[in-house]
Amino acid sequence: MLQVINTSLSIGDKTLLEDINLTISPGELLAICGPNGAGKSSLIRLLCGELKPSSGEIIWAGMPLRQWNLLQLARQRALMQQHAEVGFAYTALEIILLGRHPHHQGAHRTQDYHIAMAAMEEVDAIHLAHQVYSTLSGGEQARIHMARVLAQIWEATAGPRLLLLDEPTAALDPLQQHRMLTIARNWANKGDITVVAIVHDLNLAAQYADRIALLRDGRLQAVDTVETIMTPAMVEACFDLPCVLLKHPDGGTPMIAARRHH
Repeated sequence: MLQVINTSLSIGDKTLLEDINLTISPGELLAICGPNGAGKSSLIRLLCGELKPSSGEIIWAGMPLRQWNLLQLARQRALMQQHAEVGFAYTALEIILLGRHPHHQGAHRTQDYHIAMAAMEEVDAIHLAHQVYSTLSGGEQARIHMARVLAQIWEATAGPRLLLLDEPTAALDPLQQHRMLTIARNWANKGDITVVAIVHDLNLAAQYADRIALLRDGRLQAVDTVETIMTPAMVEACFDLPCVLLKHPDGGTPMIAARRHH
């Protein structure tokens, strides 16, 4: 279980997040949504331990995140960043193998190659294995990084696992957006994995998430089920976007459509 308790984040005189309270259970996919500059990426950097809260506490698997051994944490928690720079001519397979480093800290083992290839198959990228990463499209690069973070937390024997995704559907075409979130959903369904994803498209979030958290100006506006969050009142309060509520024709998931004149 991941708990965020009365957590705030300030850098200099700027408050990025204020008094955040969240509890996310294993087997759950929580989508974090909100307008640009709401603090979504700052929150996910707090959840992975990259940033330290100015106040409050983040607890993962019953222990404050600040007390975790970094190596053990890296075996159980993986972050797919929104932007990932690669300065060397690595192949796609070599990028994915970087995710295995916390498990061996030395030469790659046979099982690391097997896991890396299985992760590539999971994201439908086997054919990219030996291509130089920098020659791939933005969408292909995103799939490789998804495979990398899956490879990092592949083993269930490591204990409870946490998968953090910072805009995993950015730069992807519609088919790949759905494939990426299907993977996230399937991993949450394993039962021992907590998945948190920043998703800009509310309608996409509604199709795959168990709950949606709305963030605005560094404050949590609401956290609830898809049916509760996906209402014109909730969406307009968070995004200042007048909209109407629809039902997806395939399954009835709530959908939001912006009003034509707003």
